[in-house]
Amino acid sequence: MARLEIPPGDTDDLYRLFGLAPHVSEAAAALSAAVYGNSKLPVRVRELMRMRIAQINDCHI
Repeated sequence: MARLEIPPGDTDDLYRLFGLAPHVSEAAAALSAAVYGNSKLPVRVRELMRMRIAQINDCHI
């Protein structure tokens, strides 16, 4: 659930968020492809890193 004010709707929060700034979605897609598509790290290690970063930032996972 987003903590930002996003437009109401039935689509996923992420789609509605990028609808507010469509110019950001291309850069975000490129970052995601670089991190998840071209990574040499195993999936389990990447997910462990993602979980640890969330903990450090006080995000409940």
